[in-house]
Amino acid sequence: MIDTFVIVPTYNEADNLDDLLQQILDLPTPVGAIVVDDNSPDGTGDMADRWAATHPAAVHVIHRPAKLGLGTAYIAGFKLAVHQLAAERILTMDADFSHNPRYIPDLIALSRAKHVVIGSRYVPGGGTRNCSGRRIFLSRVANFVARALLGLKARDATAGFRLYRREVLLSIPLDEIFSSGYSFLVEMLFLCQRRGWQIGEVPIIFEDRRKGQTKISRQEIFKAQYTVFRLFLRRMRGGEPRRPAIHVSPANDHRQL
Repeated sequence: MIDTFVIVPTYNEADNLDDLLQQILDLPTPVGAIVVDDNSPDGTGDMADRWAATHPAAVHVIHRPAKLGLGTAYIAGFKLAVHQLAAERILTMDADFSHNPRYIPDLIALSRAKHVVIGSRYVPGGGTRNCSGRRIFLSRVANFVARALLGLKARDATAGFRLYRREVLLSIPLDEIFSSGYSFLVEMLFLCQRRGWQIGEVPIIFEDRRKGQTKISRQEIFKAQYTVFRLFLRRMRGGEPRRPAIHVSPANDHRQL
């Protein structure tokens, strides 16, 4: 039985999807995939359907009518993984190989001790490859601002390569999350930390996408700035009281990873 699923939002990722799903299914730890496709005109959704037909237990597909935002894609995948597939661990990652599947076992291993695990560029051993100086600069500035204004403890607060344990997602009112784009990642981390969930990081090398075009627009950058400012005001008001740190229960670790 597969109890770990990776959510992969897609839009025009036909160049990458076959290789990505093959590498996920070939991992030494049983891991499934949930492809959330936003009506890709290049046939990505049809490609995902073929994988689901040949690997019905491991690959699941959610079809959406249009590009509705990264955050809402993740929420759709969370709901399927938690409520229908009874997943114990749910990961998020990009489809463009900027997040390499080879790191997934490391994230799973650390989830024995942490509730949320981040594939991090900014811890010892992590880094970037083939990224422009501008992109690295923007990433570091975004992380500095998010950590400074929101009190986030993770070194890589904007990373999209993450693992959430089941209980984390059940504790968060997903339908009340305001952000829909890349700023969703910051808001999720803010909510996890406010609830006292234990957050860990494992080093990864983030690589610029191999094929296709980046999906980050100037509009997404403005939305992220607004999200950080909105959450900063919420932090200043106190928001929901932060609970004491919630320790990982050995009873929840009975499944073999």
